[in-house]
Amino acid sequence: MEERLQKILAQAGIGSRRACEELIRTGRVSVNGQIAILGSKANPQKDKIDLDGKTVLETEPLAYVAIYKPRGVISAASSADTRQTVRALVPLEGRLYPVGRLDVDSEGLILLTNDGELTNQLTHARYGHEKEYRVLVARVPDEEQLKVWKHGVILEDGYHTKPAGVQLESIFGKGAWLRVILHEGRKRQIREMGRATGLPVVRIIRVRIGSLLLGSLKPGMWRRLTPEEVTNLKKPASQPKRRTDRKSS
Repeated sequence: MEERLQKILAQAGIGSRRACEELIRTGRVSVNGQIAILGSKANPQKDKIDLDGKTVLETEPLAYVAIYKPRGVISAASSADTRQTVRALVPLEGRLYPVGRLDVDSEGLILLTNDGELTNQLTHARYGHEKEYRVLVARVPDEEQLKVWKHGVILEDGYHTKPAGVQLESIFGKGAWLRVILHEGRKRQIREMGRATGLPVVRIIRVRIGSLLLGSLKPGMWRRLTPEEVTNLKKPASQPKRRTDRKSS
């Protein structure tokens, strides 16, 4: 069955449809040896599709894996770093890339997939997909500190974070567990928010990406997504499944 070329490229993990349209527009894509144009269609089961002269693995089936990234593991498919990558924890053949990265000291839910279009939807701020975290801070926050998180924190570089959902979950020794919901994903954002408001962050566990829950996964464990979970992830952010993982760590 023929499909638009940009859709095939996106499903092969090359990038979003818009990015793939630009690749076609600039003459970098060919079908059966002929330079493609915007609007070209192809049959991924029969046609040879090249990007910059290299064959695109467009017939590779789409795969979706949820994994609990442990602390100390890098959120990457490959790395020159000697530390283990999250991709190395999943013994499946084919290309799988992490969606919604976590810094090396954070842990929790990561989606691995070769679906470029879904990756774009879940990571681009304009789609507004929520990411939910359990955050352990070294001090018990007061109402003013929580209010600042809720309204947005001005970071050291002058960036004003978007309002976050935050609530006190439980007291833990001299600190506290917070439940935090973000609609953006700046590098080390939660740690920077904590530093800016006098709440040093001790531990971060991501428990949800959009409608996808960490559930009962333990560090290093992974599973394939169900067809229902994939369908729900692809829904607009205005129609998420409003469930929350309340399991403690």
